[in-house]
Amino acid sequence: MTDSATFTLRPIPKAAFIAGYAGLLPQVIAAAMVLSGSEYQWTGLALAYGYAAFIFSFIGGMWWALGMTTRTDDASANGIFALAVAPSLLALATYVPWIWGLSWPGPSLAWLGFFLLLSPLGDRWLGAHCALPVGWMKLRWHLSLGLGGLTLLLAGLA
Repeated sequence: MTDSATFTLRPIPKAAFIAGYAGLLPQVIAAAMVLSGSEYQWTGLALAYGYAAFIFSFIGGMWWALGMTTRTDDASANGIFALAVAPSLLALATYVPWIWGLSWPGPSLAWLGFFLLLSPLGDRWLGAHCALPVGWMKLRWHLSLGLGGLTLLLAGLA
C-alpha cells in the first residue's frame, strides 16, 4: 500500500479560536468557586487542578498528531514524540503528592501553571521541525497564558 494522503495546512478557523477561548471557562469557574468563600472552595481547587492537567496532556496529544502527519528525519521524529509525551508524564508527576499525602494542591497547581506558561516554547521548537497552521502560535500563546496564569493564581490561593 502506498502513502497517498496529502495534508494542506490552512489558517486556523475562527471556530477554533472561539472554542479555544471558551476552553478557559472551566478554570474561570474554578477560580470563582475558590474566591466565593463558600464550601465549594476545595472543589474549585480540585477542578482547577484536574482541568489544567487534562489540558496539558491534551497539548501533548496535539503535538503527537503533528508528529504523525509530518515527514521528517528520524532524529527530529524522536524529538517530536519525546516532546509529545512529556506533558502527560509531567501532569502525572504533579499528581503524586496527592497520592502520597503530601502538600496538595497548591504546589501541584503551581507546577502545572508554570508548565502551561512555558508550553508554547515546545510549539516554537516543533515549528522548526514541522509546519504549523497559520495562527497556531498566536492561539497557543493566548490560551497558555490564560490557563497558565489562572492556574498560578489558584495555586497562590490554595
